[in-house]
Amino acid sequence: MVAAGAAFAIINVITQTVTGSPDYGGLGFKPQSDAFWQYFIALIVSLPFIWKSGLGSLKTDFPVQHIIRVVLSALGVQAFVMGLSHGVQIWQVIALVMTSPFFILLGAKFFLGENVELRRWFAASLGFAGAMIVLQPWSSGFNAWSLAPVAAAVLWGAASLITKQLTGHEKSETITMWLLLLLSPINAVLSGIAGFEVPSGKILYLLLLAGIIQFAAQYFLTKAYSKADASVLQPFDDLRLPFNILAGFLAFGYLPEGNLWIGIAMIIAASAYLLWSEKGEKLVTA
Repeated sequence: MVAAGAAFAIINVITQTVTGSPDYGGLGFKPQSDAFWQYFIALIVSLPFIWKSGLGSLKTDFPVQHIIRVVLSALGVQAFVMGLSHGVQIWQVIALVMTSPFFILLGAKFFLGENVELRRWFAASLGFAGAMIVLQPWSSGFNAWSLAPVAAAVLWGAASLITKQLTGHEKSETITMWLLLLLSPINAVLSGIAGFEVPSGKILYLLLLAGIIQFAAQYFLTKAYSKADASVLQPFDDLRLPFNILAGFLAFGYLPEGNLWIGIAMIIAASAYLLWSEKGEKLVTA
């Protein structure tokens, strides 16, 4: 999980470099095309896994849920990359995406009918308050693109809820195969709508590197979840934020300032509290 977090931080630096405005040292590649090429290259690298699993893994009684899940995931990827490409700092994007568990909490209550206790609502409120401090909608630097990471968090949260439903009926191989095979075509359509771009020169090399690292990150992530429970891994997953703060500083010299550190601490504290709450419920159940 630590290796996955470090890999994602490197990918985010590459993404902001490739898609950022030339006025700020970026290469100006369209973010929609960046998302397509990254995941397409990762798909090519993962072909041995697909071959090993076989097309039989695609057999399902829930094709509509799989399609909706992958569409939501693809839109989340697009929103994430759009945020990075329009000057939202890497650490800020990650901090806001970390609010995804709180949207999952809301979805579990209102769409899955799960009982959500008061302490979890408290954690969600704390996380949202921290997100607002990081987002700073009252500042002069705020613009619509600052909301892109929040959109990604909502979309990925919705995808996670569908995944949770599917895991009760489907094998993990089936869920993974549908994601791998559908994500690139959907990203291709979204990229085509925005004006498809073919990379060359430095951009091509950076996207090849990002695609390979993307595959490695997904492999590390899958390996981690195959060896330990999600509740055990969550604290290590939260290391994404300091990793991305460090990556943003090393690559671009950016660091959070002033009260932003308070917002970051509130998001991490809320995530940690939800983790502790989850562990407590498991112990009581046991």
